[in-house]
Amino acid sequence: MAYADFEPAGLDAGPLTAAPMAFKLVIAGGVGAGKTTLVRAVTEIRSLHTEELMGSDGSDADQVGDVPGKTTTTVAMDYGRITIDHDIVLYLFGTPGQDRFWFMWDELAWGATGVVVLADTRRLEDCFPAVDFFELRQVPFVVAINGFDGAPRYHPEAVRAALQLAPGVPVMYCDARERTSSRDVLVTLVDHARELAEQEQESW
Repeated sequence: MAYADFEPAGLDAGPLTAAPMAFKLVIAGGVGAGKTTLVRAVTEIRSLHTEELMGSDGSDADQVGDVPGKTTTTVAMDYGRITIDHDIVLYLFGTPGQDRFWFMWDELAWGATGVVVLADTRRLEDCFPAVDFFELRQVPFVVAINGFDGAPRYHPEAVRAALQLAPGVPVMYCDARERTSSRDVLVTLVDHARELAEQEQESW
């Protein structure tokens, strides 16, 4: 049989569809800010978590502060995936919050499209390491204020001022336990990263 006579199976199955666009997003923030909760809320696959009990071995290093009832901490990363409108796939990587694991942030941030910095209004100062880290590396990020029950509520612009954020950084409230609310944060981040990329291209 001549090569010209060969037709691969499935060639007449219909028009080829474009592969979905893939984005790597990082979820960062302080201890107990809700990173693991957000990944679990939105992922469409079985999420990967590396949580361990905060036992006596880490009692001096694991500072939980104003996070009542927290008994576990992420020691490597969280991982999940969510598809947006069938043509965008988001791969989520949650960072460990304890400062003794910050050395992993460089690896998790490599190749990231953008970052969600989760904020707890009871401990806003815990956001500074993540904000400083990703500002220095010029990685687009948004700040999502996780609305914990009983936590004080401040206007997003007040949070922006407290964290000394640039005017263009989106700041919004969310509930990391709810899929729709968390999904909206991720979509906002992708839109923000796209806008910054377009501005950079226009400046060339």
